[in-house]
Amino acid sequence: MKLRLIAGFLSLMVPAMVSAVEYNLTVDRVEIDTGDFVKEGIGYNGKSPGPVLRFKEGEKVTINVTNNLDEMTSIHWHGLILPFQQDGVPGISFPGIKPGETFTYEFPVVQAGTYWFHSHSGFQEPDGAFGAIVIEPEGREPFRYDREYVVQLTDKHPHSGDRIMRNLKMMPDYYNREQQTVGEFFEDAKQRGLMNTIKDRMAWGDMRMMKADVEDVQGFTGMINGKGPDQNWTGLFEPGERIRLRFINSSAMTYFDVRIPGLNMTVVQADGNNVQPVNVDEFRIGVAETYDVIVRPRDAQAYTIFAESMGRSGYARATLAPEEGMEAPVPTMREPARLTMADMGGMHGMDHGSMDHGAMGEMDHGNMTGMDHSAMSGMDHGSMEGMDHSSMQGMDHSAHGGMASGSQEANDPFYAPGSGIMPEAANGGKFLSYSDLKAQKPLYEDREPTREIELRLTGNMERYTWSINGVKYEDADPIVLQYGERVRFKFVNETMMTHPMHMHGMWSILDVGADGWNPVKHTVSVQPGTTVYMETEVDAPGQWAFHCHLSYHAAAGMFRKIVVEGGPESTQANTEEVTSEGGDV
Repeated sequence: MKLRLIAGFLSLMVPAMVSAVEYNLTVDRVEIDTGDFVKEGIGYNGKSPGPVLRFKEGEKVTINVTNNLDEMTSIHWHGLILPFQQDGVPGISFPGIKPGETFTYEFPVVQAGTYWFHSHSGFQEPDGAFGAIVIEPEGREPFRYDREYVVQLTDKHPHSGDRIMRNLKMMPDYYNREQQTVGEFFEDAKQRGLMNTIKDRMAWGDMRMMKADVEDVQGFTGMINGKGPDQNWTGLFEPGERIRLRFINSSAMTYFDVRIPGLNMTVVQADGNNVQPVNVDEFRIGVAETYDVIVRPRDAQAYTIFAESMGRSGYARATLAPEEGMEAPVPTMREPARLTMADMGGMHGMDHGSMDHGAMGEMDHGNMTGMDHSAMSGMDHGSMEGMDHSSMQGMDHSAHGGMASGSQEANDPFYAPGSGIMPEAANGGKFLSYSDLKAQKPLYEDREPTREIELRLTGNMERYTWSINGVKYEDADPIVLQYGERVRFKFVNETMMTHPMHMHGMWSILDVGADGWNPVKHTVSVQPGTTVYMETEVDAPGQWAFHCHLSYHAAAGMFRKIVVEGGPESTQANTEEVTSEGGDV
């Protein structure tokens, strides 16, 4: 089997490592200034985002993490292939890091690309506990560039993560500032007729949702590298240089649509893996994803990096310029997105009122293993049994299917005609689709999966409950995989929200119909009412987390533990001990 990354052999590779790097990180209370407001948050080495950690493929890494907080903490190395005990998920990978203690992570670096790290304890990540990882490859890159910048996006909110979660549980549309108005009703009635408008509103009412349910949390300030729009982070260049921009979406909840007016972008990496170059004018980056692009500004002028939220409720802005202090015009945000029945993939007519979870118990987010979602066990998805998803096989129209019929070919398998949240690129340009992504060099041999596992993404917006297969994390059995098998996962999104699904420890081979050239990712977005397929080579023994990367969805139950049985004996040690210790996930 032609595998470049085999986690089971990591322990055998360590003695061959000839170089090593060591970092010291402290976890601290910090002050975060967005330009709109100042708040207390959590960061690393006294700031948020934390430092950019730079590794080289083939070396051994040692990272000493000292917890200066008065609560438990952890660090997860998002997208890195490493022994599960080093993955940093309390209650699954390790017990967590107690206040005042130092935990040492040690692992070999067996990959290259752009990644990031963040806390996996409570809501420390949305409160600021994240940073970037850049790994240089052993050999030469298949593309050229003269300089590079990390562009780390986030959505900083005046409220703490705990307070946001409490408010969402009390009133799910608490942070929705784009709700439909009476004026919008009369405008629709004027254009479509009164009865058609009433029927439309009733249909959405039956689904217990609104057309404006595109984003859960609004009222944030978009930030790039720790600076708000008015603070304007600036990256310098010499005209004619090729610049590599390493985009990382470290947001709690926000998908961003990214463009640089006046510059074409060439996508060269997705989630750290090289892809065949794709020239685009705009791309959507889901929560937890990374994209590397090359731009080549030829003129001595400033260019705006503009990232507006999927729901058009906020934006992040930065500048590329030949000199400090130069600025370019900041585009006006487009009209707020509205869901359509096309986005719901035929979910119209389903009685979501039957998805009765009852009232959820009180959550202790300082220790998420204590979360009480017991009332969710009564979720009834019987009304969904009649849904026919067969016609959606291979359809993503996920976070990257952002095409409109006026500018791109309608035969794209990820294209969804009539969608309200898949925009046309600015000025009719090219918007990146998942189907554009092809591996530069296949990471795995193309082989048939040994079995298929269906995971229905379920929940209820009215009660703000989220789950997988109608079962919350606390009540669910682990997903058990066998070392050496290849599993095909079928995601069926039965909700009105887009979910970025992240599997720890193993790669996700996204099925875009390219067979052996399918892209390899660590986070896969699944849009409302769609079915998405991915495959996984089960090559990493141990226990792993698998969850939606929207912070408040994971906390509300859209989370699973994966147990990989078999493989090298040394990697199986202490799994039961880790589980019994508990901790935050």
